[in-house]
Amino acid sequence: MTRKLDYRWHLRQVMASHGMFATTDLIEPLAQRGIHLSSSQVYRLVTERPQRLSLKVLMALLDILDCSMDDLVEPIAAATPARPQSPRGRRRRYRGG
Repeated sequence: MTRKLDYRWHLRQVMASHGMFATTDLIEPLAQRGIHLSSSQVYRLVTERPQRLSLKVLMALLDILDCSMDDLVEPIAAATPARPQSPRGRRRRYRGG
């Protein structure tokens, strides 16, 4: 069985460790590197876990925050949905005959 992976996104924590507490603190450094995002796009990038991320944006974040990809993205095993347990003492259906 193939193991399913997920990830945790630590951009907010890494920003805080560099004294950046507002999501808008990233707008100008990103623009200086040719990445032009609106304040709402930057807000979503910081506060939500991105499903897709441009490598250019990722490289800019690594440069701005002087960190590695391991600092921003933590791979984890995906949560497996719990299997519903069958009720005890389940009666069999009578199928005529």
